[in-house]
Amino acid sequence: MRALRWVRTAAGATAFPCFYLAELIRSGLQVAVDVVTPRLRARPALIRVPSLARTDTELMVVCNLISLTPGTLVVDVLEGSVLLVHAMFAEDPQRVAAELHRLEQRVLQVLRGGTTHAEGAT
Repeated sequence: MRALRWVRTAAGATAFPCFYLAELIRSGLQVAVDVVTPRLRARPALIRVPSLARTDTELMVVCNLISLTPGTLVVDVLEGSVLLVHAMFAEDPQRVAAELHRLEQRVLQVLRGGTTHAEGAT
């Protein structure tokens, strides 16, 4: 079991930078297009996103990665580990929250050694 966990951790740690780089490129292009075109496409909003992070370290890493992504910024962490996120393109706040939740799950999978949030909740 220990070897399997190591393999899952290594696979997640290897795959995550590729996933995050793709997210950075996608969101960076979205922001760049909005800046250089005359028509404003941004629909900013503050979105509450419940976090699955159980430790301060997990929460800090998730918040930093969200804030480093162009077009998003964690404004505050509310009681109960709810993230208040400013999103530049939030025409559909539920879709944005789902994308942030997917990012958080990928981060937590790496930090918790390949476990999902359900497996890691022991």
